[in-house]
Amino acid sequence: MTNRRGPFAAGDRVQLIDPKGRIRTIVLRPGGTHHTHRGALDHDQLLGLAEGSVVTSAAGTAYLALRPRLVDWLLAMPRGAQVIYPKDVAQVIAQADIFPGARVLEAGAGSGALSCALLRAVGAGGGLVSWELREDFAQIAQRNVEAFFDGPHPAWTLRVGDVAQETGTGFDRVVLDLLEPWVVLPVVASALLPGGVFVGYVTTTTQLSELVEGLRGHGGFTEPQAWESLVRDWHVAGLAVRPEHRMIGHTAFLVYARRLAPGVTGPARRRRPGKGLEAYAQRRARPEPPGGSDGPGEHEAGRDHQE
Repeated sequence: MTNRRGPFAAGDRVQLIDPKGRIRTIVLRPGGTHHTHRGALDHDQLLGLAEGSVVTSAAGTAYLALRPRLVDWLLAMPRGAQVIYPKDVAQVIAQADIFPGARVLEAGAGSGALSCALLRAVGAGGGLVSWELREDFAQIAQRNVEAFFDGPHPAWTLRVGDVAQETGTGFDRVVLDLLEPWVVLPVVASALLPGGVFVGYVTTTTQLSELVEGLRGHGGFTEPQAWESLVRDWHVAGLAVRPEHRMIGHTAFLVYARRLAPGVTGPARRRRPGKGLEAYAQRRARPEPPGGSDGPGEHEAGRDHQE
């Protein structure tokens, strides 16, 4: 985005919020006019104003003017694939410990939502290599990222194809949003530096099981951790305080693990034997049926860009 602070200037994206909380986003240009059912609003009214000002349309409706946040852009951007929810983006950035200057490998760029957040975190001095299998989704991701940063980001490399083709090494972090991320674990292991962080984003319990057991079976990672995040808004009006009736529940599972040093096998995690582990071992021991893997089908992926 052109400006992140200071008075509004030409080229800035501005959110106009009406008394009912409805949001309209415009790009300021001298002499421009934004038309609403509540009357027209001239862009010149906003140019030079401080962020957080209130302007009035020709029909007398007041609008609060603010610059959109990254989270607003993620939810409003044009989509090819379903974008990752901001609550999951925040978990990826925090749990993967994405830091300024980090080198990150991403697979499954989708619509570019996570790419925007990763680039914001690594900064111009870092590096992000994003793989996207579909050409049409890659084009949408590129347009969204360049729209957010007002042009190509110096730290971003977008590649169309399968991440299994990646030959680079020395990555600090790997983030996978794929249908079958466990298939590319050998590539991930070669790409990650010792101590590097792996985060996988999957939507179904079958994928979750396969990815966790795949990391354990590889032997080159710490014991994986899996979780999901839930968000519930609250209604607060004086003493009337209660949870909202709707909430953002399950959107995805996240899986976290660290890369071990070459040739090192981590201490065996003591787990009480259970029927689940026995059933999984028996399932993996069965011959693969004709026609491919017995893993989750594409209809189970839950993500448009995986279909």
